[in-house]
Amino acid sequence: MKTSISTLSAADGLEDKLAAFSAAGFDGIEISELDFAVQGRTPAEIGNMVRDQGLAIHLFQPSVEFEGLPEDLREKALNRIERRFDVMAELGTDLMLLGSATSAASLGGVDRMADDFALLGERAAARGLRICYEARAWGRHVSDYRDAWEVIRRADRPAVGLVLDSFHVLARGLPSDAIRAIPADRIFHVQLADAPAVAMDLEYKSRRFRLLPGEGALPLLDFVRAVAATGYAGAYSLDLVENRSRATTRQLALDGHRALTALADAARRAEPTCRFDLPDMPAKAHIEGVEFIEFTAGADDAASLGEMLRQLGFTPVARHIARKVTLWQQNGINIVVNSETRGYAHSAYVMHGTSVCDIGLLVGDAEAAATRTEMLGARRFAQRRYSGELNIPAVRGVGGSVLHFLDRKTELGKVWETEFEPLAPDTSIQSTGLRRIDHLAQVMKQEELPSWILFYTSVFDVEKAPQVGVSDPSGLVRSRALQGSDGAFRLTMNGVDTYRTFAGRFLSDSYGASVQHFAFLTDDIVASARKLAENRFESLSIPDSYYSDLGSDFDLAPDEIALLRDLNILYDRDETGGSFLQLYSRPHGDGFFFEIVERRGTYNGYGARNAPYRTAALKRLAMPFPGDRGSLRIGRREEA
Repeated sequence: MKTSISTLSAADGLEDKLAAFSAAGFDGIEISELDFAVQGRTPAEIGNMVRDQGLAIHLFQPSVEFEGLPEDLREKALNRIERRFDVMAELGTDLMLLGSATSAASLGGVDRMADDFALLGERAAARGLRICYEARAWGRHVSDYRDAWEVIRRADRPAVGLVLDSFHVLARGLPSDAIRAIPADRIFHVQLADAPAVAMDLEYKSRRFRLLPGEGALPLLDFVRAVAATGYAGAYSLDLVENRSRATTRQLALDGHRALTALADAARRAEPTCRFDLPDMPAKAHIEGVEFIEFTAGADDAASLGEMLRQLGFTPVARHIARKVTLWQQNGINIVVNSETRGYAHSAYVMHGTSVCDIGLLVGDAEAAATRTEMLGARRFAQRRYSGELNIPAVRGVGGSVLHFLDRKTELGKVWETEFEPLAPDTSIQSTGLRRIDHLAQVMKQEELPSWILFYTSVFDVEKAPQVGVSDPSGLVRSRALQGSDGAFRLTMNGVDTYRTFAGRFLSDSYGASVQHFAFLTDDIVASARKLAENRFESLSIPDSYYSDLGSDFDLAPDEIALLRDLNILYDRDETGGSFLQLYSRPHGDGFFFEIVERRGTYNGYGARNAPYRTAALKRLAMPFPGDRGSLRIGRREEA
């Protein structure tokens, strides 16, 4: 599959854009007349710049309107286009895009416009060039690709074809099915962009709100399936109009190529007869659960962390055969504490302090999941293996952390028996009824949030919940939840743009550690809370004002509210009657914390109603900035 991207998709210098597009794996670009205005170079020099980066120029877009004009303006437009033909010859491209006219001077008329394109097609063919016509969603007379195709069909010139832009088709709510009837050799180019499902002026929306495939609400899969069903074998191009959702053009290019590849793979699976020149790629991985969480901690900090785990009801059950690594378990939850003084985990400790450095995900096929991740642009992770250690596939994740993939069908399903030696049972620790990991919460800069959402949704079989704003006394945290259809895997991703929020402070103080909190599922949170208290676990204190409001918000009996207050349990309920109960630990280290939850009925959220109370309570206890007195840290980096 040929991949392309418009130079107008990123706001950067042309040289930097070309380098980023090439490094991301694109085959070519669309170039606009606007690029010439700021370069001060000849078209020939710009063409050489493009080819020096290993890219082709798939399309040239001039600022010219043409069809349906009165005779005097028509001749002027033809002359302008002839001059652009000279530019194309210098650039080294043979395809020009012309959008449907928006000028009040355009007279319209299907036959008049067809005659215009017939004449232009003859002139283009005489110079070995081609013209592709695009129906702009706000075109004066042609705003529907079916009308544009009728103009091209009547023009009946081999050098004149159609360009299909998903935005112009789908943002107007037009069906994609009619595309299947268009001959493949008359589709000269395809452009892709997503957009949010928000009603607004389409021209404004096009210039301000174009998104990468998968980031909006347009039915792009249906569109690409329809195009591919024609037998179209040309380029699929991103046309984003200065998308500023990423901090750098490099990241936009990497994410864009990943989005294109994932979309094409989805279309190929949904439409088996589609012709996509793509290497075979494993299907999206279904996550069966979080197999382990690995903390990195120095020797002293490991003892402090161990005490916290004991309070939570975890027991040390095994020690690694070759590393300073201890396995803690409670029912189906595996927590690994790594105190190595060299290698990746130690580097993570030096950088972030006591923190999560590794997450193990249980999938159907571990190697297939890693292969798909790598084929979509992620980096494999590897480090020295000792005798007896398994070769567990892994890739780099958020904040430089690691994602390991395990499965039950290979030897990876016996990792705990293979790599760990049992310890003598510790009967002094009381289980608190925690069954499994309900969800993890990752924190990142706001500008990184779209990239990591795209990463997870293109690699794994997960769905996105709508983005919500989580209130913090010092600002807003943008949060998006991802989860599998069966709820076995849940992840909340929180984007911050100020260090003053609790999540932002964690990101700042931990120098970019990714996982801020871990939620464990229990079947009876009241029983778990009482056992936690017996283990000397200190829960996060919730102010009485929260419980005063609870009675007016929900029909809870006074004794129920009193019980929740006594145990510092938060409560939420959804519109179906399902409820959610939460209990938090006090903050530890650079601000990470634990959560215990109980889900009742069909509740599928994360207690967003309670977030302002939780963040305010955490901030009251949180560690001051470096240099302040009274720090609650564990795992302070000696090297920092």
